[in-house]
Amino acid sequence: MKRFAIINANILTPNDKGSPCRGEEQGKLIHAKHMLIEDGIIKMLTNDINMLPDCEKMDLDGALVTPGLVDPHTHLVHGGSREHEIPLKLDGASYMEIHHAGGGINSTVLATREASDSELKEKALNDLKHMLSLGVTTVESKSGYGLNFDDEVKTLKVSNQLNKEQPIDIIHTFMGAHSIPQEFKHDPEGYINYICNDIMPYVRKQNLAEFCDVFCEEGVFDVDQSRRILNKAKEYGYRLKLHADEIVSIGGAELAAELNAVSADHLMAVSQKGIEDLADANVVAVLLPGTSFYLGKNYAPAREMIDKEVPIALATDFNPGSCPSDNFQFIMNLGYLYLKMRPEEILTACTLNSAYSLDRGHDRGSLSINKKADFIIWNSDNLEYLMYRYGKNHVNQVWKDGKKVYGVK
Repeated sequence: MKRFAIINANILTPNDKGSPCRGEEQGKLIHAKHMLIEDGIIKMLTNDINMLPDCEKMDLDGALVTPGLVDPHTHLVHGGSREHEIPLKLDGASYMEIHHAGGGINSTVLATREASDSELKEKALNDLKHMLSLGVTTVESKSGYGLNFDDEVKTLKVSNQLNKEQPIDIIHTFMGAHSIPQEFKHDPEGYINYICNDIMPYVRKQNLAEFCDVFCEEGVFDVDQSRRILNKAKEYGYRLKLHADEIVSIGGAELAAELNAVSADHLMAVSQKGIEDLADANVVAVLLPGTSFYLGKNYAPAREMIDKEVPIALATDFNPGSCPSDNFQFIMNLGYLYLKMRPEEILTACTLNSAYSLDRGHDRGSLSINKKADFIIWNSDNLEYLMYRYGKNHVNQVWKDGKKVYGVK
């Protein structure tokens, strides 16, 4: 049995009561000074050092310790990049205008289809190493840049291989309904049938993904189309997620609540009814302020959602088009500066609530007894400093399952 203790630290963690934190609970944290770990599992949090058994002890001299960060929305595996779109953006072209002109997602689809498995794997592995250095211990990875059977399966297989070969836990999401590919440009119904009848059942049967997501947006998949895809996904045993009300309010949040999705993501244009429905259904709202930042769009109404009892999570939305950044610490900064969230709410949004948005709240997301010992030792003694000082990596060490996987010796 491997047993050791963290002592004399400023340990801050959300309080897990078995469901996502909402309302005032989102901002309430547990404080402790000492933590006991056995065989990669947390066994004790205490302020009384005399409660600890005889074991190896790490004295942190007041350093801040939090749960590892959980990034619940990324498009990790993809080919190419889209810096060539900068002139279009500078000339005023919108995200959807670039998309409908054959750029955007279509550009990345072409690059992903042309990339080999090994090229995709190497590219994503480099990004994962950077995420780990910033404190991420669990990440979600969506498909959606293949948009045909072979390449959707290819990207999901790469994602599954990466899960086995590096420290970060990767949770996989099938998102064949990310866009209508060029070969189905004049037959969207044909593409929906192709997704539902050919790709979706194979991916689930091969256990390549446990969640299904749809880009429910004006000009992509409307509410009725999204409902049909997600209901079919439910039949195959997928848990449901939804890109909802990112640019135009078309009822995506309401649909996520109707279908009891695990999360509704984006919500920059969410309606009042959508907020109320999410609260009633206890659907986690995964907010992506990095996308608002990069696109120059409105930020999701986080304060209003918290006040109305919607559980909030934060994520990077790392992707090559609308948020080409995997820096979760910067997302925390944006949560403070533009979503007007308090530091305690942000920590909960990046750990426990994000874990629940991936159906993983039972074993991570907080430093609770019998959960995984996934934690960060920060180069700070307080939480507020992480939100205040942006553009710098504040991580000293990252521990995964009770083992140090990044940081100084």
